[in-house]
Amino acid sequence: MSAMSDQNLHVSGSCLCGALSFTVDLKNTDVGTCHCGMCRKWSGGALMMLECDSDPAFENTEALGVYRASDWGERGFCRTCGTSLFWRMQDGSHISVSVASLDGVQHLRLANEIFIDEKPDYYNFAEPTHKMTGAEVIAMFAPEAK
Repeated sequence: MSAMSDQNLHVSGSCLCGALSFTVDLKNTDVGTCHCGMCRKWSGGALMMLECDSDPAFENTEALGVYRASDWGERGFCRTCGTSLFWRMQDGSHISVSVASLDGVQHLRLANEIFIDEKPDYYNFAEPTHKMTGAEVIAMFAPEAK
């Protein structure tokens, strides 16, 4: 499997109904999967994401919804059809876009799994990945206690 060229890291995507379309610059082609209960409930399964350089550039934001999911993270979705689009830190320090919302992106590799301790036992991935528990992820992303 060959890696995407830098030119191909600028990709397009949309929601299911087409009310929201966007372009975004990916940081790399490493797919990260979250197994936490919130992501599974939000996306209907293991959430597969790609890290981005900045927020997606939407053509029209009228149908864009943003849900504050924790003290530091928020989730973007289509208010018309419900498509899960992105997860980002409220301070803008990290954003990932749902792989499923992207148009025709190929040559990706499953690289990371987070909240591995919350993964249900009814599925497993065959690819070797870097795995982190929920506590490890929270320690990495949570704001410092004051």
